[in-house]
Amino acid sequence: MKRREFLKISGALGAAGVMPGLLGGCTSQPLPGTGKVTTTPTVCNICFWQCAGTMYQEDGKPWKVVGHPDDPHCRGRLCTRGTGGIGSYEDPDRLRQPLLRVEGADGQEFKPVSWDEAFDFIARRMEAIGERHGRDRLALFSHGGGGKFFRTMLQAFGSDAYAHPSFAQCRGPRETGFGLTYGEGVGSPDRTDMSHSRCIVLIGSHIGENLHNSQVQTLTEAIGRGVNLITVDPRFSVPASKSRHWLAIKPGTDMALLLAWMNVLINEERYDKDYVANHCSGFDELAAHVQPFNPEWAYLETGIEPQRIRETARAMAAAAPATLIHPGRHTTWYGDDTQRSRAIAILNALLGSWGRPGGYYYQEKVKLPKFPAPKPPKPASDWKAVVQKDFPLVSTGISNVMVDASIGDDAFFKGWFVYATNLPMTLPAGHDKMEQAAQSLDLMVVVDTMPAEITGYADVVLPECTYLERYDQLRNKAERTPTLALRMPAFEPRYDSKPAWWMAKGIAGKLGLGEYFPYQDYKEVLDWQLKQVGSSLAEMEKVGVKAFPRKTPVYMEEGKPVQFNTPSGKIELYSGLLEEVGQDPLPKYTPPDRPPEGYYHLNYGRSPAHTFGRTINNPQLFELMPENAVWVHPAAAAVHGVASGDYVHLENPDGKRSQAIRVRVTQRIRPDSIFMVHGFGHTDPRQRLAYGVGADDAALMHNVKIDPVMGGTGLRASFVTLKKTSEAS
Repeated sequence: MKRREFLKISGALGAAGVMPGLLGGCTSQPLPGTGKVTTTPTVCNICFWQCAGTMYQEDGKPWKVVGHPDDPHCRGRLCTRGTGGIGSYEDPDRLRQPLLRVEGADGQEFKPVSWDEAFDFIARRMEAIGERHGRDRLALFSHGGGGKFFRTMLQAFGSDAYAHPSFAQCRGPRETGFGLTYGEGVGSPDRTDMSHSRCIVLIGSHIGENLHNSQVQTLTEAIGRGVNLITVDPRFSVPASKSRHWLAIKPGTDMALLLAWMNVLINEERYDKDYVANHCSGFDELAAHVQPFNPEWAYLETGIEPQRIRETARAMAAAAPATLIHPGRHTTWYGDDTQRSRAIAILNALLGSWGRPGGYYYQEKVKLPKFPAPKPPKPASDWKAVVQKDFPLVSTGISNVMVDASIGDDAFFKGWFVYATNLPMTLPAGHDKMEQAAQSLDLMVVVDTMPAEITGYADVVLPECTYLERYDQLRNKAERTPTLALRMPAFEPRYDSKPAWWMAKGIAGKLGLGEYFPYQDYKEVLDWQLKQVGSSLAEMEKVGVKAFPRKTPVYMEEGKPVQFNTPSGKIELYSGLLEEVGQDPLPKYTPPDRPPEGYYHLNYGRSPAHTFGRTINNPQLFELMPENAVWVHPAAAAVHGVASGDYVHLENPDGKRSQAIRVRVTQRIRPDSIFMVHGFGHTDPRQRLAYGVGADDAALMHNVKIDPVMGGTGLRASFVTLKKTSEAS
């Protein structure tokens, strides 16, 4: 008998029995804005960019949400997804009450319980894990600020193991690569200074499709100024269509192009000699290293003509230091991803762009004190040294490594808290991994607003209220201008949902750890913090966003020495830290695997309408994009006998098939590749709009490459073929 069966949350436990019309039907409605209008400040939670906005209510009901004019994240305008945020509040399929896995007459099932019952169960299981295995054997997987409350609770209990899947499956290589080079990462939002760039290079970065708000706006302005935009992508993406140069590179050969660009800059002496001499170490080693990688060599690897490689390298040098080689966001591709990000960082250093206008500016945030609370106990073990000993340069949790350390009777981790991250559709082969973990763990608690696939593996499901129904931590992110932004509830929580701080505090109380949450209402914390920096909760509830003066320069002060947070105190082109741990101190090119006969590189990306899989069921955003499609080159379409509008199954070499997906035949993709938007292909009917619509790329990933430096998953080394079907999605 299985310890934990995959369970579906029935409509009786979750959503209403009938799906209302997406547009609210045809009944007569009063004109918007004719009733009593009130406003509250908010911070959008539809994606991690966290734009500040204003929520308008009319007669106590949602009307619209707009961007805050003083917010540097959005500059007064929300993106498509942000304006559709009301849909998360109104979604009829959202979770409604705590649920507990129990043995029923016909097997395991979810039973609605009170919050007190749920907390009692969680506390008992945690104590049992602590007694049997140790109090440090619990792990947190989190995506979003609310996870910090559960981390505080777990730290108080004696466990500090945590992971943001966005590190190992998204941004980790660039943060590690830039950190090894400059002593600090790119930040979030990114510290890219496109407002002043004269040349911008995008390598697999789909700005305009990912809708990272201020990035899209500054890139648009740069294009309007005539910036020299160079896009490297196997697909003719939206930014490629705005570029002077589209380099349709062979998938997996980006490192070869980066090394060839370095070769041209160094051999033609077009690099910033003064900048390199004053701020960099390891130039001689780099210059010798790149000698074999000339444009003729790179042409055989990348398919990009030598003259185009030279022309684009010279264009970067001509615009330097106002040249930005963009770091990208989703950077887990082929397993050499930290080294590829290192190559991007090094190329920026050769052009003198770090700390200079048009390159990368220095970020600053408000020095906001922590609310007074006891210091948590030291865990009984160093979990990183046990679980992640092969990745000593990584200071945070690696989600896929932690999942593997949760499988089997001798697994290190015995309990999970999963906050706002749908691991089955985040990790490659995620459902298989969750099934294995489900049979090994003694406790799995899932906190979410929606019945995502991960809830089917939980012992306890805790319904979080949406961002429009709660106070959260102040948004205090490093930016050009230090600002604080307030998320304030516009509405009371619907159903029996609660905010994360309230849940974590309640569990801590059951464990006798209430002193780590020394407040009755989170407003007390917000007001105390704001008063320490000369504001107050009352003020922020009126203004929403408050800017503070900078205390450090935005750019490097020319002629003054700069101390970088690296062992040498300089920008490290040659990394001694990498050498110490047995890794290549300079970026090295490894040719990618080639697809088998009849198969294609599986490429994926984002849509302006959705934030991965978390918004597919949002009624407002679903209307904009109800399914994904697979882009197929006409040559490949002819081989498989498919046309635009046909449906196919995608199948990997292991025989794993996707749900049916619609074909889009287009010359905007290389013949050796296909492309699809990530986030579709939900397999659980609890999300009634998202269920059975489109295909899930993550389920097809069979050739996952592990980054040897930071442990992340290379997600673009898999292959698929097309199987025509009459089945509609």
